[in-house]
Amino acid sequence: MELDKMDENDWKYHGEGNKSLVVSHLQHCRVLRLLKFPSEDSTAEQAFRHILNIVDYSKYVMKPLLGEKYVHSGEVVKLPLDFVRQLSLKVQQERPELRCDKVMDTFSGCGLCLPNLTQLPLHHLRDHRPPICVEIKPKCGFLPFSRHITKECKRKVCRFCMHQHYKLANGKWKRLSRYCPLDLFSGSKQRMYVALKNLLEEPQNNLKIFKGGELIFSCKDDAKQQPELNDLIQHLRPYFSHSNGLYNGHQPGKAILNEFIQVICSALLSGGDSNRSGEPRKVHLSESRPHCEASPFPRDLLRNAKYIVEEKKLMGVLAKILQVQMLDNLDIEGIYPLYKRVEQYLEEFPKERNRLQIDGPYNESFMDKVKNCPTEDDGSVEYAVGKVHQYRVAMTAKDCSVMITFAPCEEDEEQQLKLEKPRFTYSISILDLDPKPYEGIPHQYKLDTKIVNYYLRSTQAPPPSSLYKERQECTLLFHAV
Repeated sequence: MELDKMDENDWKYHGEGNKSLVVSHLQHCRVLRLLKFPSEDSTAEQAFRHILNIVDYSKYVMKPLLGEKYVHSGEVVKLPLDFVRQLSLKVQQERPELRCDKVMDTFSGCGLCLPNLTQLPLHHLRDHRPPICVEIKPKCGFLPFSRHITKECKRKVCRFCMHQHYKLANGKWKRLSRYCPLDLFSGSKQRMYVALKNLLEEPQNNLKIFKGGELIFSCKDDAKQQPELNDLIQHLRPYFSHSNGLYNGHQPGKAILNEFIQVICSALLSGGDSNRSGEPRKVHLSESRPHCEASPFPRDLLRNAKYIVEEKKLMGVLAKILQVQMLDNLDIEGIYPLYKRVEQYLEEFPKERNRLQIDGPYNESFMDKVKNCPTEDDGSVEYAVGKVHQYRVAMTAKDCSVMITFAPCEEDEEQQLKLEKPRFTYSISILDLDPKPYEGIPHQYKLDTKIVNYYLRSTQAPPPSSLYKERQECTLLFHAV
């Protein structure tokens, strides 16, 4: 990429989140990630530091924890300011209205260059059907097991399912999602199938599907309309309408969606790092309840011994993510007092902030604090900082996204999904791996309290009305007319 010859017409709007906007190149398999700010009051130096922190955190913290093959750190680039300003004007009309409360950074020229993970490089040379990319934001895959938990429902119902009720009440969404992360992280193909089916029916911010780099399926901007599954089926039909005798190459929509979900499950459970014996690494979930009581998965199946054995092991990319999520072994209720211990220490010794790496830099020294935190609380600020850093890393893993990109392939191609037919080559990546701010811990503590209290209120059976009681006790008198 020649930075001195950048042309905004070579780039198109790709998408955006809360903190950054992404554009993709029309010819090359590259994207640029640009920061967003509430207003233009940040300095160029702050923007550069922010992007450098994102790259360092990905490279020195998340990549060693999640695996080199899943994480793409990217590189910081200094873009011509005129190009960035013209690009901002070009993409403005394509931005969703709900995202326009923040402006694109047009004053620093800093950007992050990354591979376009919705594409498979060189695939166009082999097949006329473009790659399909599924982006999933799986959220937290376990129930907390900390002794600091004060509300028993947190041990029975997962955070995502509880949060749904709070979001519905606040108008964030119009319908409850029946997706449960614990089903996706269970390792049971049946439960994973149910989780993915529920994501397709109500994707919210947790599912996007691309075809040839173009977004073809996601939640609607106004959150009132449900996405069109029939449209998705038409997009998928050329990939799954193989002639198998039964359907003569014209499979009904339900069968196509079923095969599509099976492909996603196979990709999520494959490609795990191997240990020395060559066996896939597995994560055992003995420390937490493996099932969320709010999940729609049939209870009678969960009581079956076969499922109980199967659901306690997990392989592949989800196993890596879950391991990092479980660095949060105290829950926010156990972390918040430690955060206050650090704050009290910093009030007395403000110059210690740099040594404790509260705001970074995210390097090998920071990683040592995460990995070598004592297991028992000795009352020190070092223990408190170590646990806070672990919590922040776990929060990144709880909010990351998984990208599965696949395309039809021949029998002799590498990195193939183990399916009978059709055959797909695929790649899996983990993204959205930014550091979570230390200052956000008080907000997380308050939000947790609100979510739990609202869930308890909204799911409690209403008490019998006093009017009904009075009617039970009254005597009816009949008079002759």
